[in-house]
Amino acid sequence: MAGKIIKNGIIDENPTFRLVLGMCPTLAVTTAVSNALGMGAAATFVLICSNMVIALLRNFIPAKVRIPAYVVIIAAFVTIVQLLMKAFLPALDSALGIFIPLIVVNCIILGRAEAFASKNQVVPSILDGLGMGIGFTLALTLIATIREILGNGTFLGISLFGPGYPPALIMILAPGGFITLGLLLGLINKIMKKKA
Repeated sequence: MAGKIIKNGIIDENPTFRLVLGMCPTLAVTTAVSNALGMGAAATFVLICSNMVIALLRNFIPAKVRIPAYVVIIAAFVTIVQLLMKAFLPALDSALGIFIPLIVVNCIILGRAEAFASKNQVVPSILDGLGMGIGFTLALTLIATIREILGNGTFLGISLFGPGYPPALIMILAPGGFITLGLLLGLINKIMKKKA
């Protein structure tokens, strides 16, 4: 059961490649692998913690105010992440900028709160948050790896091809994000259709 829930977030309902959610941070922060890993870790923390609290409180939150209640819960964990990042990872905080506070309204997190955590027990909700977070992080990292290698000739800031490498600068600009995402979406959907 636990493995199935986690696999669901990583493969079957991957937030980026299968559900096509969270496109704003996906396109914005994937210019470097370090940014992708930071955003993925932040979103994973918020997913796990908010899913846990929402599952705990699901029988006490009135239906009429459930979305505002979810936003308040999510905002609390996003604030924790942002303060920790500012204190211990200021360079990453600066690189991710506005996209950390925007996790509050990220449709992946709100969607999992509504679709899963509000209907399930605490442990499955935590596992769902973990699976979705890992899936989101892997997707961001894959996109960022392609964009950073082609756009800068680096991986995690380490030069791969030396000073003579002619970078494809379009890959670290917005069009490169759309091209990379589109090609990966097509490839992954083709693979998933063959498996079905």
